[in-house]
Amino acid sequence: MISTKDVNPPDISELDDQLNAAERDAEHLTAGIDEKTGTFRSGGWSVAECLDHLAVTNRVYLGAMKEPAMSARRDGKVRRGPARPGVFGRWFVASLEPPIRLRFKAPKMIEPGPSPSLANALAAFRSSQNEVHRFLEASADLDLPGVYFANPFLNGIRVSVATGLNVILAHERRHLWQAWRARKAAESSLR
Repeated sequence: MISTKDVNPPDISELDDQLNAAERDAEHLTAGIDEKTGTFRSGGWSVAECLDHLAVTNRVYLGAMKEPAMSARRDGKVRRGPARPGVFGRWFVASLEPPIRLRFKAPKMIEPGPSPSLANALAAFRSSQNEVHRFLEASADLDLPGVYFANPFLNGIRVSVATGLNVILAHERRHLWQAWRARKAAESSLR
């Protein structure tokens, strides 16, 4: 876990805290479970598949945000206010929060890999978290609500980097919630 509390504005530190909370949740989720429990499917994705999906999604979303952030830096688009989503962004972020009310089919490009192992999925999730931390730290001084990128999953939709970061966090909470349910189902079924 990386901390940016001492050097960044409160909203950036809050995003960083949410990343750290997701990491702690994933560690608690996977603590003490074996491979069979972590890869057990009961009508939905397994714990490992949820973590793998998060890792892949984080990388794709970050990949879409990096070039616009670099362009903003070159153009001198410095921070003008907190990294908060606009009206559409707030609605979209809220729609991702658990408990799951709206279901979305994951685009092919971010579906979990075929039968990921629990250890590999957790390692991939940790690695993607580090990438998000680094991006957040490197972009903290930019006008994140004023920098837009093409959403890689919704053709023709552009959202702010501030929205993108909040989407990543809500999406993580959504699938960690799903993974906890998968763990409980596995533990009940495998007794």
